[in-house]
Amino acid sequence: MKRRLLFGERMLLGDGTEPFNTVIPFRLKGTFSLKDIQHALNQLQVKHPWLKAVIKLDEKNIPWFEVSEKAKIPIRILAQKGENDWFEESKNEWYKMFNYKEQPLIRFVWIKGDETSDMMFVFHHCLCDGGSALSLLDEFLKLLDNPTYDIGLENPILGIQDVVPSKILSNRGQQFKAKVIGRLAATVIKYIPVSKKSIDRQSDYLINWKFDQETSKELISYCKSQKVTVNTFLCATVLKAFEKIRKEKAFNKVSCPVDIRRFANQIKSDHIFAFGLMIVVSLNKKFGFEENLKLMQEAVEKKTSKLNPYITMMVMESAHDALTNFTKLLKNGKSSNDCMFSNLGRIQIAHQYKDFSLENIFSPSVIGPLGNTTTIVTSTFRGEMNFSFMGSEGYLPYSDALAIRDEVTKMVKQQIESLAVS
Repeated sequence: MKRRLLFGERMLLGDGTEPFNTVIPFRLKGTFSLKDIQHALNQLQVKHPWLKAVIKLDEKNIPWFEVSEKAKIPIRILAQKGENDWFEESKNEWYKMFNYKEQPLIRFVWIKGDETSDMMFVFHHCLCDGGSALSLLDEFLKLLDNPTYDIGLENPILGIQDVVPSKILSNRGQQFKAKVIGRLAATVIKYIPVSKKSIDRQSDYLINWKFDQETSKELISYCKSQKVTVNTFLCATVLKAFEKIRKEKAFNKVSCPVDIRRFANQIKSDHIFAFGLMIVVSLNKKFGFEENLKLMQEAVEKKTSKLNPYITMMVMESAHDALTNFTKLLKNGKSSNDCMFSNLGRIQIAHQYKDFSLENIFSPSVIGPLGNTTTIVTSTFRGEMNFSFMGSEGYLPYSDALAIRDEVTKMVKQQIESLAVS
């Protein structure tokens, strides 16, 4: 089984010489055997063929996923030394290349302790997105708990034809539209002036923090009182924090990934898939914070309603020859947004199992070579909101990132207190 990488996957893979890794760390309380972990990982590969895929280049140097029965998920085991081993190992895993010609684009790390163990899945970002990764974590834990658990079999995506309905894909009007947009975009990208050298991102960093259950619950109550989503509220808060700390260096723009599964029901929650959609949000500086929340919510809903995953994918698939110029623009072009903000929402994975418990899921971290690395990922598990803040000194100094974290925390508490007073 094999398929050519889609445009977005090729963009994330690049030429294979630079890592673009996603790390999902989690903490388990209990004792485990290597045999049971290997069995669970093997069963994941049985269900999901692309977890056994290596990458092969054809005669035109175009990469293909190709399933290899020899490609087993590597496991790295190390002894637990302290509470924050997962934090340091997450950063270590950012830079470890995948030997994608011989091994799959997924690996597993076990930080082995006596009573608790920290574990992590590491994926190349071209393999899957956060939704796919959390689905795999859920399946892994079920298999670790019960080796005979039936997780089913994935009907894998073999190309754009498995995502875009045939009536759209074969529509001549839609085909023409996609090609025209693709050619226009390719021409524009070709002539946008960019530096010959990419920005020196210098040293990278990771910041992780969380809101306890009470604060997380009050934050949700505040959002309900304002009739806005948690995502909108946090985006607005992040923008205000950047404005306060960065001042004239702030762009007043946050890009937000939107789960494609909301619009393309052919892509199931357990599909191994990496393509996403994106919207950009900003504050209107003429208005106060609460007025901005309402305006931003309206803007989010309007922009989201206009997203069309099918035409977007068709445009991209018609523009593979523009990939080099597009990648150069992302790498060498001037940054135009403050950060990417990704909210994975409430993680609906069980906490208690037969012989162990899932104590924590730390928000995933990801860092890659395509331009501004500043990214905030949040997720909620067992009622606690957890935040991972990634960045690089060359884009956002670590001291500014810490100040932004503190400002976000302060603003959240201020808004919660204002609700209590009212």
